[in-house]
Amino acid sequence: MLRELRITNLGVIAEATLALGPGMTALTGETGAGKTMVTSGLGLLLGERGDASVVRHGSDRALVEGRFELVDEALVEDLGGTLEEGELLVSRQVNSGGRSRAFVGGAQTTIAALAQVTTELATIHGQSGQVRLADPQRQRDVLDRACGDQHLAHLARHRELYDRRRAATEELELLTTQAQERLREAGLLRLGLDEIAAVDPRPGEDEELATEAARLGSLDELQVLSEQASQLLAGSDDPSRDDPGAVGLVGRARRVVGQLADLDQSATSLLERAVDLGHQLNDLAADVASYRADLDTDPQRLDAVLQRRADLAALSRKYGPELTDVLAWADQSFERLADLEGSDERIDELRRLSAELSDQLDESARTITARRRAGAERLVEAVTEELGALAMPHARLEFVLTPSEAVGPHGAEQVALLFSANSGAAPAPLGRVASGGELSRVRLALEVVLAGEATGHTFVFDEVDAGIGGAVALEVGKRLARLARHSQVLVVTHLAQVAAFADDHVVVLKQSDGEVTTSGLSRVTGSQRQAELARMMGGLDQVSSAQEHARDLLEAATRARADHSSMDARS
Repeated sequence: MLRELRITNLGVIAEATLALGPGMTALTGETGAGKTMVTSGLGLLLGERGDASVVRHGSDRALVEGRFELVDEALVEDLGGTLEEGELLVSRQVNSGGRSRAFVGGAQTTIAALAQVTTELATIHGQSGQVRLADPQRQRDVLDRACGDQHLAHLARHRELYDRRRAATEELELLTTQAQERLREAGLLRLGLDEIAAVDPRPGEDEELATEAARLGSLDELQVLSEQASQLLAGSDDPSRDDPGAVGLVGRARRVVGQLADLDQSATSLLERAVDLGHQLNDLAADVASYRADLDTDPQRLDAVLQRRADLAALSRKYGPELTDVLAWADQSFERLADLEGSDERIDELRRLSAELSDQLDESARTITARRRAGAERLVEAVTEELGALAMPHARLEFVLTPSEAVGPHGAEQVALLFSANSGAAPAPLGRVASGGELSRVRLALEVVLAGEATGHTFVFDEVDAGIGGAVALEVGKRLARLARHSQVLVVTHLAQVAAFADDHVVVLKQSDGEVTTSGLSRVTGSQRQAELARMMGGLDQVSSAQEHARDLLEAATRARADHSSMDARS
């Protein structure tokens, strides 16, 4: 519910604050006083387009602020905003250059996000709203509202089913159309994997082979050097030569140091070191001999190493550049091949899923259609009764459900609202045959019926009484008052018969100094309200008969509201 609307530099309004309570508030004033600026300001808070033309002449910007209560706090927090003592402050700024900014709960946001919050709180019914009522999509929405919350929840689940089937169908179509491409890709991957498997490389094998190839390439020199090292360590194999080598010399030295240790205990450590050195030289000599023997074990090894390196290099040129890259490509390609080979299974799965979802959608659509038919009957009956009270006793409404070629996100039919104002005339599309006044009354009748017991929502009616008067205007006032028992209603009107039914009455006053026109808001009660109603009925606000007529009108409206309240209490 809207608690307060503040307008600054919007059109002819320099500064105005409108405090609103529950029930019905009438907004009246002379033509050109700026009544529509109030609804235009509220429209900006509901996300309507704003440009430089709405900014008051000579001002830098226009500002509209609204305070709402009974707000979904989670929706506000999602936008980064906060509530203040349970109320939400929203604002819209439009500068003289046409740029616009929106704020929700103190957080700047987009116009679309602002509208997402505020359109849940308030609805404006004006000439543009009546035009929207002529739109088939809007007519479908009206019918779905009439079918109740359970139907709306079912529609939401239906749209989820539709989105799931659409996603499955799109994936299936993509996989099917790309079947040949997947086959080609899989074939290339298999060739590469087979080629790598034939070589069967090991991680780090290229480095090991490089080291071994370098050693085998110097085999002759290694043999000569290892032979020399072996002789220097172990001595010559020729017994005729006195060449004991390092091992023999150290053995002789060990025996001499042993004799020293026998004669002098302090030389014992020298003996230990000589013994240890002898052991080390023996081990070294044995290792050199073994190294030399291995050099001669496989004379064909170099050719085998060079061939293996060539095979690895060929893989690296195609899938590398390094052997690690070849192995990584093989791992990735194996996974990709598994995905490609599993596509056929995915296609079968998607076909089954799509068929199951189609069956569920068909069943869901049949339920939607049945509920819409039942809801249409109830809604047409209730609205026809309301239209009869609004001086349209012969008006006929009819919802036509035309089957669609396929089940869509909103069901399996197109919804059209047909209308006939006179008996004998065949119903035709509402937007084509209804006048502006007839559209206004149809809109009002629908809202009165659909509002039910809902509370907290704000309905704004701008010139809903266009093209009517007399007894019809009284009935419009009664319907607005009835709607206001459960919702907040703000009506901009030029008919005293409508304004008399309001709980509060606000007048838009126009002042001019000959150069600048300014409008302001004034709440009227008692004799002031009677004077305003008298002015609205004929401009004779000072004539006693007009004043008396206005007083009688207020009393009649008060009695009518009391009668409706007692009827509601009894029911």
